[in-house]
Amino acid sequence: MADWITVADIGEITPSTSRVVDVDGTLIAVFNIDGEYYAIEDVCTHDGGLLTGGTVERDVIICPRHGARFCIKTGAALSAPAYEATTTFPVRVQDAQIQVQDTRWD
Repeated sequence: MADWITVADIGEITPSTSRVVDVDGTLIAVFNIDGEYYAIEDVCTHDGGLLTGGTVERDVIICPRHGARFCIKTGAALSAPAYEATTTFPVRVQDAQIQVQDTRWD
């Protein structure tokens, strides 16, 4: 089973903000939406570019290049030109630290 990786202290990702971390070569964007933490791979499945830098509207991130929309909570692609979901990752708060886990290879 994959290890939990600490990405921030609980006060460092405040509501409506995010942080991108590199976990073993995978860029993971961690978002705070209304006090809950969510993590998605920072990649647009349309063209492989970064999602961060795009506008965030509640629980949706809009790709800055072509406007594809993704649900931050589920990773689902919500609009063209993306049709495949981006990967989501488990998130937990342990001892006042926000942690993610990459379980794709378990």
